[in-house]
Amino acid sequence: MIPGIEKRKKQPVRVDLLQEAVMTRERTRTIKIGDRIIGGGNPILIQSMTNTRTEDVQATVSQIKALEAAGCEIIRCTVPTMEAAGALAEIKRQISIPLVADIHFDYRMAIAAIENGADKIRINPGNIGGRDKVEAVVKAARERNIPIRVGVNSGSLEKELVEKYRGVTAEGIVESALDKVHMIEECDYQNMVISIKSSDVMMCVKAHELLAGRSDYPLHVGITEAGTLTSGNIKSAIGLGLILNQGIGDTIRVSLTGDPVEEIKSAKLILRTLGLREGGIEVVSCPTCGRTRIDLIRLANQVETLTAGYALNIKVAVMGCVVNGPGEAKEADIGIAGGIGEGLLIKKGEIIKKVPEDQLLAVLKEELDHWKD
Repeated sequence: MIPGIEKRKKQPVRVDLLQEAVMTRERTRTIKIGDRIIGGGNPILIQSMTNTRTEDVQATVSQIKALEAAGCEIIRCTVPTMEAAGALAEIKRQISIPLVADIHFDYRMAIAAIENGADKIRINPGNIGGRDKVEAVVKAARERNIPIRVGVNSGSLEKELVEKYRGVTAEGIVESALDKVHMIEECDYQNMVISIKSSDVMMCVKAHELLAGRSDYPLHVGITEAGTLTSGNIKSAIGLGLILNQGIGDTIRVSLTGDPVEEIKSAKLILRTLGLREGGIEVVSCPTCGRTRIDLIRLANQVETLTAGYALNIKVAVMGCVVNGPGEAKEADIGIAGGIGEGLLIKKGEIIKKVPEDQLLAVLKEELDHWKD
């Protein structure tokens, strides 16, 4: 055994649990959020959350519009005050995507958010003040047919469930979530979305597998508190990839410590990589090596920025040498490769033209414009 690395015990596979976990998106019930529909095999929608003060309507709307432009399809805003709840009406008037109100602890904020036009509310029924408070929120939601997202995080797992399962576990998270769902169902309301999250990637994956076999409500999927741009993207790609590839999940959020626009870029790429979404240019680029004679890193980043503005379902390759570039780029629709002072424009592996190195980006843009037309 390698020093410093503890050998992990292999856990037996429960075949019955694996069979229970088979839940395709087509089998989930459909839920309407504003003018969007999730579940029942509808496309997986991308969410994000504003980090502005919701009370600041101008700043919040500005950020939402930037997220919309990047591809965000549902947006969530925190509602910690009555002023924030009141701001939702004006925010909603100025945006084009469904607006979700995020509520913690105070049921009155949930009711006020609903009254001010929220398209969905996110609550944890266990922390908003007791069953009578939950009933009051459900009553307001029912009057406007507003879906309730039942959210449970591993960090807020009830003490009795931590004791029952001897720690924070996937089984405890699922039991907690289903307890909250049943509480709302007992209020004669089934217009719900479930969200169970953990910063532990594999625990989160297991929890979704377990829950998918026990409920047909749509699931919002994400790895909570994933971290900064690098670590958060890696954790989210692994966790979301494992969950979504099993046919589990109806909406997603990539939670990053940073600009929310980066969450949208990552979510779109995850969905495209899994074959769950088409549209948008896929950029592939070779790693640098000793043959590289151009600033490939800068060029690849410039190409990613350039292609973000095109709604084309094609693959673009950025290669670092003219020797292997054409062959390595043959699976791409368009490719560029750089050499010593010169570059190549490539289509389907065939060299189309040779240009000065400093014109590569401009030639690529010209070619993309032709594709767009």
